[in-house]
Amino acid sequence: MPKLEITNMVMIQDEETGKVIVQERVKSWCGISFPGGHVENGESIYDSAIREIKEETGLDIKNLNACGFMFWFNNKTEDKYFIHFYKTTDYSGDMLTKTDEGRVFWADPKEFKNMKLAPSFKEYLPMFFEDKYTEAYCSWNDDMHPDFTKDNPWGVIYR
Repeated sequence: MPKLEITNMVMIQDEETGKVIVQERVKSWCGISFPGGHVENGESIYDSAIREIKEETGLDIKNLNACGFMFWFNNKTEDKYFIHFYKTTDYSGDMLTKTDEGRVFWADPKEFKNMKLAPSFKEYLPMFFEDKYTEAYCSWNDDMHPDFTKDNPWGVIYR
């Protein structure tokens, strides 16, 4: 039976510096990404984002703005994986520097090109930084070898 996973990812940005909070993930999907996680049963996607950020950064966030979503479809198993993207500049509390998920820190988005990003995280960035996209889609399976091109290494379709 095909699996359905619903997740979230949140970009928290400091309005004064332009820096964003990133997480250096070590348990799964290793590399630099924005924090986020899975939606639990009986939980809204929005509420799951607030909970995940509290767990992974120690911060309380509010006034999340939806900025799109990514739909991954496994064309062999028919598994579906949705990632809902949010961004906010409204946060409070004391930020953790590390959790069991990995190190948490502020980074200038211009530094991303010199960081070891989590797989496909680079393909998510247009959803956060460019107002022209609200949806992205990619079909995959574990036997595929994506057509790595300079402009679209994962074959992602943006809308």
